[in-house]
Order: sequence, then structure tokens, then C-alpha cells
Amino acid sequence: MRTSIATVSLSGPLSEKLTAVATAGFDGVEIFENDLLGAPLSPEDVRLRCADLGLGIDLYQPFRDFEAVPAELLARNLRRAERKFDVMERLGADLLLVCSSVAPESVDDDALAAEQLRLLADRAAAHGIRIAYEALAWGRHVSTYDHAWRIVEQADHPALGTCLDSFHILSRGSDPKGIESIPGEKIFFLQLADAPLMAMDVLQWSRHYRCFPGQGGFDVASLVAAAVRAGYQGPLSLEVFNDVFRQAGAASTAVDALRSLLLLEEAAGLSTLPAAAVPSGFAFAELTAADTEPLRTLLDSLGFAPTARHTWKPVELWEQGQARILLNTGVSGRRQEPALTAVGVETAAPERAARRAEALLAPVVPRRRAPRDAPLDAVAAPDGTEFFFCRTRQPDHPSWTGDFTALPPRARPAEEPPGQSAAVRHIDHIALTQPWHQFDEASLFHRGVLGLEADGSLELADPYGLVRSRAVASPDGGVRLVLNIAPAPDAQGGRLQHIALATGDIVAAARRVRERGAGLLPIPANYYDDLDARHAFDPERLATLADLGILYDRDENGEFLHCYTATVGRVFFELVQRTGGYQGYGAQNAAVRLAAQHLNQHQPGPSPA
Repeated sequence: MRTSIATVSLSGPLSEKLTAVATAGFDGVEIFENDLLGAPLSPEDVRLRCADLGLGIDLYQPFRDFEAVPAELLARNLRRAERKFDVMERLGADLLLVCSSVAPESVDDDALAAEQLRLLADRAAAHGIRIAYEALAWGRHVSTYDHAWRIVEQADHPALGTCLDSFHILSRGSDPKGIESIPGEKIFFLQLADAPLMAMDVLQWSRHYRCFPGQGGFDVASLVAAAVRAGYQGPLSLEVFNDVFRQAGAASTAVDALRSLLLLEEAAGLSTLPAAAVPSGFAFAELTAADTEPLRTLLDSLGFAPTARHTWKPVELWEQGQARILLNTGVSGRRQEPALTAVGVETAAPERAARRAEALLAPVVPRRRAPRDAPLDAVAAPDGTEFFFCRTRQPDHPSWTGDFTALPPRARPAEEPPGQSAAVRHIDHIALTQPWHQFDEASLFHRGVLGLEADGSLELADPYGLVRSRAVASPDGGVRLVLNIAPAPDAQGGRLQHIALATGDIVAAARRVRERGAGLLPIPANYYDDLDARHAFDPERLATLADLGILYDRDENGEFLHCYTATVGRVFFELVQRTGGYQGYGAQNAAVRLAAQHLNQHQPGPSPA
């Protein structure tokens, strides 16, 4: 189906919005009246600009407060409409959105509303224009789509149809099943938006918190499917009022918008994309830095050892159990401080995963390859993190580890204990702090491109505000990502990322880190007093947790213990131990951890590490 987007959904002047919409790959655009009024371009200029960009003008909007009014006001409204028709002819637009009235002068009279809309449609038809009547969720007398349709049906004019808006329908809890009873040719337009489920005034909800389909809590796909079953053949068009989108770059927002429509078409059964190749685990996490010595020291304290070096790139492989960390000193064009820049995920079908990512507009990461290097596809997430699709050390696929040459085993001091109980088993999860304006985009990307499932969004207390957090994971928990937005990134010198490592004995693992001199994040004694009050710990066990800075959580399924290393550059590590069926991330401890990290980073004197 054709894809379209309202200019109100993007930031910037009208000319930049049109360029962003066309570059992203949309077929058409809705011109929002305020964007035209504020533009130095004439309607003719906008028409030519859209034609040059290959964009159709699918709708001009909005025309407000028209119907069911006294005769003297109707005359003024018709004069206003005639002026809009003149503008539309200059634009080359042939469909006008008319919103149900909120004017105090309007009356609750469906027959009068139908009569006046029929008169408007007559005037519009003389200009080759059609009218799409939409029920605003906060309309004074008409606030539901079925009510709007009854008025359109009563007016019975070929140039008058209805516009269905997913936000106005779903925010009121209306059942979209009834859409199937509307003749498809009378559904003139379909506007789409999602939104988080919130308890607030519907007008404020609409004006500030809409998002693209798949980023909120509405079942937009079922509504679209109902409209198509009714016979709708027009464009799928996005109309999203969102404070964040109005401040973010139009180009990236437009790409995110089109990705949401592609996923919506897939969910509604209207198109087919390459099937998701859901990842089963982490192949590696890659850290880059000009000076990797602090990271080497930290990895050594965690029990990792360097096992191989890339045959021609400045990259080392460090391993422990099934956990693999790449250290990359090739930081040309990147920040010099240590940062997590890439994640490898295991998948049974790397090529299919890459095809799906490209079909969903994910930027392909260019790679320098030697002739014998293993094929390794990668795409960039919205925050710039590179995701590689891997099949590690499997007989049926070339392994990226084949590009590395083994290093001789590194000797340990003879007196050092083997430490098997402290061993890291695998990467449990990776936390990625997102740019402030890309949280919803990141959630949609990781679910749509990688095939992960999302938990609900959480707000966690931080010393400088709130951290918004959402986990996405594969169904079996083999890949877990935590997406965060920090309130004051500059207060921490940048966006912090961290890697959580699973161990079967966190006490032994924490002791090993401390014995090797790396240090762990100190946790205030007040936390352990409260922990004892809530869970009545054995005193010896509580003392051990407090001594090592280990945090604790539990639910009906099991326990979760975790502790943190000091931060190196923009990276830190977490040690975690899960028992039973615990699937969370210790969210209730986040406020304590964040406060401890702020204190540890900004307190005077030498670092405890």
C-alpha cells in the first residue's frame, strides 16, 4: 500500500520535512496547515517541490469547527472553506480533512450536521476536492468513528467520506471491528498513530504522547486489517504529535516512521518481510579505546584471558566460558575513551537476519575485508551500536573466530587458586544507554529488526532525575538487552554502557575481582539495613553481601544477586547470579546503584578502584 506521513510528525521547516520524507522512501505526505502558513514557499512552490521529490500530496489538514452551527456562522465557515479550496487547488491537493467540531456554537443535531457537510461537499466537488470527516476523540458532540460514519451516511454525497484515525478510535476504547461495516469506498483516508497506555486527559495525551505504530500499547495492526477488509485502498498515513519527535532530527525520525509502517504492514498481513532470525545468544561484545590497558586490567580481574589476535586488525579476543570480549584499538574517527561499540549475536540464519535488517532500513555497516575473512554482516542500531549476525564455531557456517590467530596460553602465578566456582559462564545481558530522543525508535528497532520481545517501560530514580528503561529479550532469554535513557548524560561524561556477566557463584567471583585489585562499586550500609528489614537475612550472609557490595532481589520464581565494577571510560561490568526462574534485572536496586556510581565518579580523592 502507499505510505504517507503528516508534516506535523517531523521537526524543522516544511522544506526540510519534505526532503526527509522523500529520502526515507515515503510515497506521499499530508500537508499540515501550520507548516504551510509558516513557510516562505508559495503553495505552487510546495507543489513543485513535492513533484521533484516524487511525493504525492495525499491530504490537506485540518479544517476545524464547521458543522452543526447557526446559519450566520455557517456562512462564515463556507467562506473560510472556499479560501481553503483555492489553496488546495494551488497545492494540487484534492482531499481535505474536516474534524468534528469542538466549537461552543455547535449543536447536537446529526441531521443538521449531515445537511451542512453535504453543502460543504457540494462546494468542494466544484473544485475537484473531496471531504474526509473525522471524529475527534474530544469532539463536542461527535467523538466516535461510528457516529461520524452515521452522519456521513446520512449526508449521502459522493464527495463526502470518513477519515479513520487510530488514536481517536483506540484512545476511547472503541472496537475497530465495526470498521468492517463501512463501505471501503467511503473510507477516504486512514491516519495512524500509536501511544503508550496512560490515564490522562485525551487531548493532552493526543497532543504530546502519540508515537509511531509498534512503539506504544495500541493494537494498530488489527485496526488496519479491519479497514482493509472493509475495502480501503488508500494510503497508510502517519499522524503523530510528539514533543520528542518535534525536537529530533527530521531525517532519522522519518526513517523510524517508515520502518514502523513496514512492520505494521507485516503485522496486519499486508506484506511479507524476510522472517526474523531471532538470536539465541551473544557471540561477543566489542570495546574500543585508544588505550586498552585499563580494560585489560579489568578483564583480567574478572577472570578473562586473551586467547587470540585478529590476523590483520588491531583487535584481541578475550574469553571466559562462553563470554567473549573484543578489544579494538582501531579508534580512528571515534572517541578515544573506552566505549562499547559493537555486539555480536548468535543466529541460525545470519544472511536472513541481515536481509530483514536491510528491508527495515537498518544502515549496513561497511566492512574492510581481506580475501579470506569470514563473511560477517552488520547493521547499525539507532544509537550507532553495530550489531553483527554470527554463527560461532559451527560446522555449517564460516566462523568469525577463524579470522583470529591463537595466542599462547598466559601463565598464572603458581599460588593462584583455579577459581572455577568464580568463573564467568556467558554474557547475561547488555545495557545500552540511548540518546534522549531515540528511546522509542530503539525499542522498535530491536524488536522489529532482531525479533526480540519487549517488556514494559520503567522509570527509575536517578540522583539527577529519572532513568527510563525497557528490556528486550529473545523468548528463551539467550539475548537480553536493556535500553535506557539517562536524564543528564553530560553529568557522567557521556552515555554509559555496561556488560552483565553470568556466574554460578557471585561471592567467589566478587572476591576474585577484589583480590586482583580492580575494586567493586561500594554500596552504602543503609541499603543492607533495609535489605535485612525486608528479607530477614542470615547475619553472616548479609555481612558477606555488604562487604562485597552485592545487591539482592527476588521474586516468586527465584533470586538475583549482582554487583558492579568501577567505570572505565564509558563502560563498566556487572556480575550476576540468577537462581530459580528469575527473569528480571534487579530494577528495584537501580536507584541505589545509580547514586553509588555518581558518588564514586565525583567524590574527591582517588578512586576505590
